[in-house]
Amino acid sequence: MEKFSYINATSLEQVTTLLSDSQWGDTMLIAGGTDLLAELKEYIETPKTLINLKTLPGMDGIKADASGLTIGALTTVADIARHPTIQHHYTVLAQAAGSIATPQIRNVGTLGGNLCQRPRCWYYRDEATSCLKKGGDICFAVDGLSKYHAILGGDPVYIVHPSDLAPALIALGASVKIVGPEGEKMMPLEDFFTLPAANPFRENVLQSNEIVVEVQVPPAKPNTKSFYLKAREKGAPDFALASVAAVFEMNAKTCVSASIVLGGVAPAPWRSKEAEAALTGKMIDDTVSRQAGADAVKDAQPLNDNAYKVTLTQNLVSRAAMMAVN
Repeated sequence: MEKFSYINATSLEQVTTLLSDSQWGDTMLIAGGTDLLAELKEYIETPKTLINLKTLPGMDGIKADASGLTIGALTTVADIARHPTIQHHYTVLAQAAGSIATPQIRNVGTLGGNLCQRPRCWYYRDEATSCLKKGGDICFAVDGLSKYHAILGGDPVYIVHPSDLAPALIALGASVKIVGPEGEKMMPLEDFFTLPAANPFRENVLQSNEIVVEVQVPPAKPNTKSFYLKAREKGAPDFALASVAAVFEMNAKTCVSASIVLGGVAPAPWRSKEAEAALTGKMIDDTVSRQAGADAVKDAQPLNDNAYKVTLTQNLVSRAAMMAVN
């Protein structure tokens, strides 16, 4: 990796000032480092300065009360997975956190890092490959090896977003707090992520001098059930081939409302309004759940090697719906 300076942050104001005073990519943020360090070693990123966020006070921890959840961006994935309130009232989030990587990585990886991590596409991660996402002319997955790539929303870059926490949080209606030189702002987490058609080089709307500081989750509604289902290629810890974050408000076996967000199949967490419509107001049975699964992938456009994701995702959505009545 290239040489870089290392600064222990003392305040958010210092961080945003340092980011504002440099060109995009010259100064970068590091917390757990489970993603960024790999990019540095592979020369995908070559910053001149790294700012250590772990020294910032008050940016970790989980607050749970009647108004919902507040989770600091430096909170570890492990702390989210084992928090008793999250396990009981926000089960989809605890399950998503528990599915990430290994215990060692969950103990250092952070909420903010998981939301802002870069894609794992083998073309993007190859320092010798000048793909479209790195300023080249084409996305090599279109005619190349595409086993792990997008089946929804990919044009013109067919990466998939690797976060497990993002689909769960979006399904729960979370918002994200962002701080920049002009102060702080809140936005729905669903609006935080961007598709390649809008910006092929980035996966979110963060400006070069902004930082994620916390995520807020509204209180769970009564009679809510939630699940995170993740299909992996092997039994060992791995990224999702496809995943489903599902939140259901139930009245006996009737679905009052549903929130279905897919992971591992699109360049951003993918909200399936079609699956939600197929379930909302219906008494869930095998027929309804299968229809929801089919509707979730009806617009899928698989590449040469990943048509299996269509069936896989369809079955995960159907299974999640049936879990709500079992």
